[in-house]
Amino acid sequence: MATIAGIGSPAASATAPKEAPTTPHANAIAAASRSTPTALVLSAERIGQDDEHPRKCSSSRTDCPMDRTTRPEGSPVAAIAAALRRERERAGLSLGELARRAGIAKSTLSQLEAGNGNPSVETVWALGVALGVPFSRLVEQATARVRVVRAGEGPRIRSQQADFVGTLLTAGVPQARRDIYLIELEPGMAREAEPHIPGSVEHLVVGAGRLRTGPATEPVELGPGDYVTFPGDVPHRYEALSPGTFAVLVMEHP
Repeated sequence: MATIAGIGSPAASATAPKEAPTTPHANAIAAASRSTPTALVLSAERIGQDDEHPRKCSSSRTDCPMDRTTRPEGSPVAAIAAALRRERERAGLSLGELARRAGIAKSTLSQLEAGNGNPSVETVWALGVALGVPFSRLVEQATARVRVVRAGEGPRIRSQQADFVGTLLTAGVPQARRDIYLIELEPGMAREAEPHIPGSVEHLVVGAGRLRTGPATEPVELGPGDYVTFPGDVPHRYEALSPGTFAVLVMEHP
């Protein structure tokens, strides 16, 4: 069952131009820092403000593009391609069998492993569930001991269902078993998420706007500074109720 706890009113956020170092994400960073010592600089970019990638995607799982915000040699798509091959071979699965389990075409998976596809968040998560690994293992890139995610950087993947984009900020080390994301979404269609790997738990703190989220059968409404935790291994949803909504999501997995 979802539980909510108010964690106090966030400090007044500054409205700054894109090049300014201070962003309204500071509230979310402060809230998330209570549970993690890692210092992060988050993306200030909003869904729909990137002219290179339109808001609307078709119904195909693979034509809702992943943001290519890093250099080609270190692109998120290249990282996903290498991770898919590695995890599929580790699991001893053929291309056809993994595609069947994930509910995608074999040709689509072949393209993704070749680094030629533009996977949506739904596709990557479906592949992670089929492989029995967390989402982050398929999108994380090599990191240094001290790592900063600059505004506009990091692997960003959009949803095919809604105005929703997720940015992986940091993947937990094996012992920690937790990943941290920034999610940004706008009013409109809700993102309906399928169950993640068994034992997954989500923790979410709203930085700005209003959000309805939680298990599909019992979603809750949250405002700035509110916190919710709920099982991630059941159908769940994310729905923005006001413009400019963003939150920090911490996902625990076995």
